Amino acid sequence: MKGIKEKKTKNLVVLGGGTGLFTLLSGLKDLDFNITAIVATSDDGGSSGVLRDEYGILPPGDIRRCLVALSHSEKSLRQLFEFRFQRGGLKGHSFGNLLITALREITGSFPAAIEEAARLLGVRGKVLPSTLSNVRLCAELENGRVVRGQVEVSNIKRNFNSPIKRLFLSPDAEAYPQTLKEIKEADLIVLGPGSLYSSVLPNLLVKDIAPAICTSRAKKAYVVNIMTQPGETDGFSASKHVAEIESYLGEKLDYAIVNTAPAPKDLLKRYEEEFKVQTEPDVGHIGANVIKGDFLRKKNLLRHDSLKLAKAIASIRL
Repeated sequence: MKGIKEKKTKNLVVLGGGTGLFTLLSGLKDLDFNITAIVATSDDGGSSGVLRDEYGILPPGDIRRCLVALSHSEKSLRQLFEFRFQRGGLKGHSFGNLLITALREITGSFPAAIEEAARLLGVRGKVLPSTLSNVRLCAELENGRVVRGQVEVSNIKRNFNSPIKRLFLSPDAEAYPQTLKEIKEADLIVLGPGSLYSSVLPNLLVKDIAPAICTSRAKKAYVVNIMTQPGETDGFSASKHVAEIESYLGEKLDYAIVNTAPAPKDLLKRYEEEFKVQTEPDVGHIGANVIKGDFLRKKNLLRHDSLKLAKAIASIRL
């Protein structure tokens, strides 16, 4: 009707990888956002690592998880994409990883394979790689040693027992152009949750991504991890997580989303056996606006509750 402005759906861009990004997208997919997930492509473990080595494909695992999280297809089809073979020559591979690999062979490109997989899954939104370059995640440790590969970076405490001094990609990588376009047009950009050094920060190491985020008119938010991760974030409080993100980003964040609810003691004890502790919510030391509350999922694993997290993100005024 003339004179009445139509409500414009806001553009939401999320950056990360691993289980954290899956959790976030699962809660966001039914909200009124145009969602784009930007996924790190430095994974070199498990099924993704094998397919990467044997077929020269970018790691499909985190891409697959994001597609499933944003899918509005039948449950059986989502389960098929997540099905993992338990024996024989395909042991360890998920069906979705193999399908994306096959689609890359058929279509001739990784982005086209993602688009076709998204169509099959009835995905609403976009899933994009941060780069199309074949990169390795590397870390320079405080003791001077350089560790290469995401798996090695994730196992720093066990194998090298030295904190991370600096993270970088080898070789340097150009950003996927469509990724930069989505960042430029975003109204809200959310980083995390997920492993700080092996899932979230690798996106910011890709050339032009951090500058694109900084120059975007979008509000910038970071979801602080609920638990610390051995070798990556030992002793990190919420403010230290935020400071590290801001250091690689080159700009202050607008918002930090911090869980302040204590985890059940029985679950904490199980995590402490793996040298993981709950992240201290020192919200008074965070310069950004803090959205705090109970964002815990308290069944079996200490992770973010996808719906609580989505509600917190939706509360950001744009």
